Order: sequence, then C-alpha cells, then structure tokens
Amino acid sequence: MPDSQKPMRVLAIANQKGGVGKTTTAINLGTALAAVGERVLLIDADPQGNASTGLGVPRQQRKVTLYDVMMGDTPITEAAIHTALPGLDLIASDADLSGVELELGQQARRSYRLRDAMERLRAAGTYSYVLIDCPPSLNLLTVNAMTASDAVFVPLQCEFFALEGLTQLMRTVELVRGSLNPSLEIQGVVLTMYDRRNSLSDQVARDVRGHFGDKVYETVIPRNVRVSEAPSFGKPVLIYDLKCAGSQAYLKLAREVVGRERQRRRAAA
Repeated sequence: MPDSQKPMRVLAIANQKGGVGKTTTAINLGTALAAVGERVLLIDADPQGNASTGLGVPRQQRKVTLYDVMMGDTPITEAAIHTALPGLDLIASDADLSGVELELGQQARRSYRLRDAMERLRAAGTYSYVLIDCPPSLNLLTVNAMTASDAVFVPLQCEFFALEGLTQLMRTVELVRGSLNPSLEIQGVVLTMYDRRNSLSDQVARDVRGHFGDKVYETVIPRNVRVSEAPSFGKPVLIYDLKCAGSQAYLKLAREVVGRERQRRRAAA
C-alpha cells in the first residue's frame, strides 16, 4: 500500500509531569519515523513552542500556527509547513496558543476543535502518522489533543516520581475516554533518560514493565548529551549526530512503533 494510502494514526505524546523528555521524544520520534519512510506531521500543541524551535522554525517564521487552526481562521491542511527533513511537516505553536482556553470560553464543541479540524487531514490521506506534542498540564489543549487522537504515547523518565506522574496521566486518559473519545487507548510507554550506571533506572524500568507489561516498548532512550544539545541548534538529534546513542535509540523506537502498528492493523483486519 503506498504511503499516501496508509491509514492515518494520530498519537498524543503526553505526560502531565514536566521534564520527562516529552518534546524531545516528539521531535526525534517524528524525525525517525520520517527517516524510515513514513509521512509524518508533528503538531506543536504547547504554547511554549519548544517542538517548533527544536525543528529549526524560529518564532518570526511562524506566520500561521495551531492557534489559527483551533480558532477556525485557517484550515489545518494550510497550516502545515515543511521542515528541513523530507517527510516531516510541522504545525507550529507560539504564545498566542495559551489564550485558546479563555477565548473559546463555553463555546459548543470546544473540546473537539482539533478533532474537527483534523477531518480534512484524514480525508487527504497525506500522512501516515500525526504526533501531537501536548503541554505538561491538563488543560483544554491537552483535552483537544486526546480527543483528536487514536492513542496516547507516553514518555516516562527513569526517575523516582515517574509512576506517580503516570497515575495522574491515566486518570486524564480515563476522563477523556469516558466523556469525549471512547476509543482512546494507550499506544505505549517509552522509558527515557535511562542511565545504565544508575540502579534506580533499572528499578523504575522493572516497576513500569511490571505494571504495564507489553505496553512498554523494548527500546529505551538513554540519557545522552547529544540529545540534550541538539535543540539549541534547532535540529533533531538524528540530524545533529546520527551516530550517537540517542539517535540510534530513536531509530530503533521508530521501527518498533511501525512494527506494532502493523501487528495492530493485522489483528483488527
């Protein structure tokens, strides 16, 4: 089946705890999926706009953003811009997005704004994956992202409070599933910032795998200085240093994501 005809899979990359590698994962998983032949759209749904910056799109070049899409001023198909990497497009964000919750007020279908806008994307069949980088909080933007998504993809850092933050996220998923998007599921959990020299990383990994079983990806993302450096150059780590451990881990993760998706589609057929 040609890429343009693949069913579009929408993943909300979310964790309500900050500093877990969420935006880093959104940028680099999107890049890695494009590198293995997928057509990918990354939607920056965080008003901080870090995913946009990390893909080398400076604020002065963000003429049309997710804010314009959610306020109904611009069709989503016209808001996507090409990045430096073939196969990876971006809908950028800036500080205006933080006003969406207040401006939409109590308007009808305010929790469905992104989902309604994305009907055009599904009809167009341009992308095989849409990744939504969510803000690290439960607000209208996160709710819109989860309502528009097929599944939630959870980056989880290998640190002490990891499971506590994950419990909060699961409550949010259940809330959205119960009232807005009954088919929402957990796509998977990826362990980030793994340090093999630290016994705590191993303990967290065992605890998470014991709790979530095969929902946890085999691939782990190591703590890697090149991954941390790359955003300051406006580049995904795969462009910044393809051979580093972080880049290779994200490529392996992308292949695992694609493999799981193939299995899921075969099981559903």
